[in-house]
Amino acid sequence: MEVLYLTEADVQQLLSMEMALAALEDALRHWAEGKSVNQPRSRLHVPGGVVLHYMAAADYACGYLGMKLYTSTPTATRFLLPLFRADSGELVALLEADRLGCLRTGAATGVATKYMARTDATRVGIIGTGHQAPTQLEAVAAVRPIARVRAYSRNPERRETFARTMCQQLGVPVEAVDAAEKAVRDADIVITVTNAKQPVLQGAWLAPGTHLNAVGANFPQRRELDAAAVTRAARIVVDSKVQAQQEAGDLIALFQTDAQRWQAIYELHQVVSGAVPGRTSADEITLFKSNGIALEDVAVAACVYLAAREKNLGRWLPMWMP
Repeated sequence: MEVLYLTEADVQQLLSMEMALAALEDALRHWAEGKSVNQPRSRLHVPGGVVLHYMAAADYACGYLGMKLYTSTPTATRFLLPLFRADSGELVALLEADRLGCLRTGAATGVATKYMARTDATRVGIIGTGHQAPTQLEAVAAVRPIARVRAYSRNPERRETFARTMCQQLGVPVEAVDAAEKAVRDADIVITVTNAKQPVLQGAWLAPGTHLNAVGANFPQRRELDAAAVTRAARIVVDSKVQAQQEAGDLIALFQTDAQRWQAIYELHQVVSGAVPGRTSADEITLFKSNGIALEDVAVAACVYLAAREKNLGRWLPMWMP
């Protein structure tokens, strides 16, 4: 048999933010309808600082299942996603998945913002200007009429470059600021997308009515938010509660294993399906704690695969030949 191999360049050419947003919304609705299953991330640590990460999901409604595999080292991270047909188990594609992951992570923030931010939200503050940050802003700009962005990171040169680049890409003013508080104060939508181990955002900075997307910390010992940023949130939503209880350091630090507090947290598919509201008033603070789940990866990978078949892109690899 032959399997379609799609490189990072192929994914870049095929996948837009609009496609990723639509694919994620569909997948989340399927999950709410009981038509998909998601397994949380596991990690295998080996000497030398190498970690193998793996996570799997199946979306019966769209007809595909898959697993995202990646290794991380102190100097590099490498992503691969094998995609299978859900009805036959046939391997149909192998995708290099770094760009795919950036877009799906941004799209998760975009979907959460669409359903949880105020409809009149126009001002964005972002802490972190690294690899994942551009697609965060791109997704938010796709779901709200953004008029202004303020961006902070520890590296002055990086944040200035980020501001110039995103201003050109989005066509809105993006200002680099020299303190995290300056990025957050008066923002309607706040994004934290850092590799911080200790909080970079204080809840006291958040104005009433703010929607907060916390993206960067997906290890139990890491936090981007202080306790007040979590406790001030009237609505806390995660992409997967099971995975959040294993990885979301921002929540684990406060909730530990307190079942009652975890019961008050909802999953994004519940909000998208209308089972619970994203917010109940204009003044409440809402929080989406993103960890990144395999269902999102599989949904976007299926979208890329179908687009590649339509446009005749990619390279066919012979596998399991006699």
